[in-house]
Amino acid sequence: MTNLSRRSLAAGLLAAPFLGRAAAAQGGTPWAPSRPIRMIAPYPPGGGVDTTSRLLATPMGNFLGQPVIVENRAGAGGSIAAADLARSAPDGQTIMIDALAHTVNPSLLRGLSFDYATAFTPISQVVVLPQILAVNRDIPVSTLPEFVAWAKARQGTLSYGSSGNATAAHLAAALFLNRAGLDIQHVPYRGGTPALQDLLGGSITFVFGTVSSSLQLARDGRLKPLAVSTAQRIAALPDVPTVAEQGFPGYELNEWNGLYAPAGLQPGVAQRLFEAAKHALEDTTVRARLDTLGALPLGTPPAEFARYVAQQREIMGQLVRDAKIEVG
Repeated sequence: MTNLSRRSLAAGLLAAPFLGRAAAAQGGTPWAPSRPIRMIAPYPPGGGVDTTSRLLATPMGNFLGQPVIVENRAGAGGSIAAADLARSAPDGQTIMIDALAHTVNPSLLRGLSFDYATAFTPISQVVVLPQILAVNRDIPVSTLPEFVAWAKARQGTLSYGSSGNATAAHLAAALFLNRAGLDIQHVPYRGGTPALQDLLGGSITFVFGTVSSSLQLARDGRLKPLAVSTAQRIAALPDVPTVAEQGFPGYELNEWNGLYAPAGLQPGVAQRLFEAAKHALEDTTVRARLDTLGALPLGTPPAEFARYVAQQREIMGQLVRDAKIEVG
């Protein structure tokens, strides 16, 4: 073999992986992972993001032909996991599932080693988790406008709870209070359950709670659901109007989960990961479990999700500034 032939062969072997990725991006042979995929979950086991990740992992792995292994990397509001993903190779072998905090952290956290706006490739918004605005059952109101009038007569004397500072529950309440012109003191709890317990006991006035934690309490009459945070009413509480319907047009603020990969991911790989997520969300067992959690399966494609993330980053940044939200 001549030196030229050897060089040509070597060049071809070196180029083969890149040509394969290019073919996938251009609609050729679909990309397939070469080893198990690592899915980073930025929060502890048992929470909402962790639950969603484990529901998606098995059917996604079945679709891709390699297991999807969930790895919890909790801490610093999700930024430890995000930094891990930002350092990872953009080869589709490492992905992350994150919550609304992904679009809030850029306005709250300082000194990060990466930029939320440029370090990631959005893959898909997988689920939306509506919130219920609920009040203590002894408050003499039955609609949101009635509650606003009742609270305005008691400005500066009331408090509300949330599942923690800068969580979706806190942000939903902050946006509502801003739009309603109400002054109500925020009491952050370590999770939604203790906040609901104090609401039932009358220590606080209202909360935004998840459907999974609040629905049965509402059905039992132990609290009053006045509104839902989604743009449309939800099937679980069809008689409860949205916040927007009750004098606050355009209001919407939900918890949600989305999938991300490192920046620089080939479009064909992103598309394949999206297809795997979509496949998982169409699984009957997954959908049944999401229904019990009050979660709405979505599955938006990468380009649409990227636009949504950019938009939400701006909206959440403005809300954080308007509500003067800070982290310790």
